[in-house]
Amino acid sequence: MGGVSNRPWRASVAVAALTALLVSGCSGDPERPTPTPSPVGTSAGPSVPAAPPASDPASRAAALVATLSDEDLVGQVLMPYAYGDSATKVSAGSAAGNQALAGVDTPADMIAKYRLGGLILVGFSADDPTKGNQETTNVDNPKQVHELTTGLRTAAGRLAAGSAPLLIGTDQEYGVVTRVTDGVTVLPSALAAGAAGDPKLTEAAWRAAGTELAAMGINIDFAPVADVLATRSTVIGSRSYGADPKQAAAQVGGAVRGLQAVGVAATLKHFPGHGHSADDSHQDLPVLTQSAAALQSGAWPPFTAGIDAGAMAVMSGHLDARAIDPGTPATFSHKLLTDVLRGQLGFKGVVITDGMNMPPAKRWAPGEAAVRALNAGNDLILMTPNVGQAYDGLLAALRGGSLPRTRLVEAVTRVLTMKFRLAEQPAAQMSTLNTPAHRAAADALAAAAVTVLRGACGPAVRGPVTVTTSGGRDGTRATLTAALTAAGVQVKPSGGTIVHLVGYGDGAKDLSPDAAVTVAMDTPYVLADAKSPTLLATYSSSRASMTALAAVIAGKARPGGRSPVAVPGLPATTCRT
Repeated sequence: MGGVSNRPWRASVAVAALTALLVSGCSGDPERPTPTPSPVGTSAGPSVPAAPPASDPASRAAALVATLSDEDLVGQVLMPYAYGDSATKVSAGSAAGNQALAGVDTPADMIAKYRLGGLILVGFSADDPTKGNQETTNVDNPKQVHELTTGLRTAAGRLAAGSAPLLIGTDQEYGVVTRVTDGVTVLPSALAAGAAGDPKLTEAAWRAAGTELAAMGINIDFAPVADVLATRSTVIGSRSYGADPKQAAAQVGGAVRGLQAVGVAATLKHFPGHGHSADDSHQDLPVLTQSAAALQSGAWPPFTAGIDAGAMAVMSGHLDARAIDPGTPATFSHKLLTDVLRGQLGFKGVVITDGMNMPPAKRWAPGEAAVRALNAGNDLILMTPNVGQAYDGLLAALRGGSLPRTRLVEAVTRVLTMKFRLAEQPAAQMSTLNTPAHRAAADALAAAAVTVLRGACGPAVRGPVTVTTSGGRDGTRATLTAALTAAGVQVKPSGGTIVHLVGYGDGAKDLSPDAAVTVAMDTPYVLADAKSPTLLATYSSSRASMTALAAVIAGKARPGGRSPVAVPGLPATTCRT
């Protein structure tokens, strides 16, 4: 495509491009009518168009796209992070962070200046393998998050694309990657769900969790993790549903159905399969050495299951799949995202990059990286390290021809279609957060996950117990102590039968030689080195998991889980059902 005028693009050009796009079925409906052209917004100050007629989301998206200027189109494919816990009032430090990131003071200013399609809420958690690209935090408690998202949507409502609600996402995976932890129902980890082995329990738990996300104003969750844990990957670990592709696939499908039933888009990640490398893409570019056939049978079934369940989004991973496109991170690979994900796996929704502030994506400047990612087949650019440079790079590439207009129109149409689909579901009220019914769903999943890998199915101990932990887990020890006491087990500061807890990042040095019971609260591999006569796994340190563990120790519940990963020298369970 040759050079393009700097004026906003003509509606007739937009309609021609959209007609070809819609006939190809990019949004999953090849029978949609061609949209009627509307006046084009201007670069200087786009007016908010009248809402498209009430029709299906894809038609509404196509009609809205036909009204948008170059600047509006580019903004809709950007989903950065911002500094601050409010849309309009931030600290001096957060304002400085936003100035460095985007040349503005507040998140609301960022949305207005760059006409953003979305914003990701970021934050820190205790045992977080993704902390390398979490440069700030936006989350404190549900009330604050709700006020923040309300302010962000108010700012976005003034945009030319404002009739389509702003995408507000976060990484609420549960387990070691959980952004909002206080005042909400916290599910056990994905690996715990894999141990429970009941997709219906997973679906019910994720429906409860999704309801609470929606109530806080979050409409896209960067979950579930669809990676099969084929290696001892510490960055994926208990974020995965397990090592068996078929069993993980069933769990992923359940999580997708639960989330999307309540109006929160699910995102399958990290395609083509981060669990097939032990390396960490937050530090370098992991290499997948498996053949294409091995990836198809061993890595992609959970992605296929999620797609079949209707997942609205897939996240592309910074992964080098040598058998398919050697040397090119999947985020930038047309072969993987367009030929495989869309062509072979049949995905028709929104493809989102992994964080573009991670090292494998930063080998290019933000503008060039954004253009490369979009041309490869991504529709949303997540967490660019410089919003202004990414925006300007995309706009220049559009007008210079290196970013085909049809590719950008296709991406924006998909994004807007997803937004309109999400808007069809009314959000729950804040009163739904952490309700007894939601906690019961999390409790049921956690209870079904508890696994005994050595020892009997009956009570794990007799007499008083003393709970010990590896370093820095005093909060979890206190939670279990309270749960044991409530279950009728006497807990003594010392001198009792030792129940020892180990978690994320722990190894053989963190085990206790005096423990009668050792409990793995993350991946269970460490249990291979434990000498305790009883070995249990909860795969999670959540309140629900500690309550379930207490019931097993007290002999009030049977540990019916099966380890979803192989632990050398140990069976998946010694408790036969």
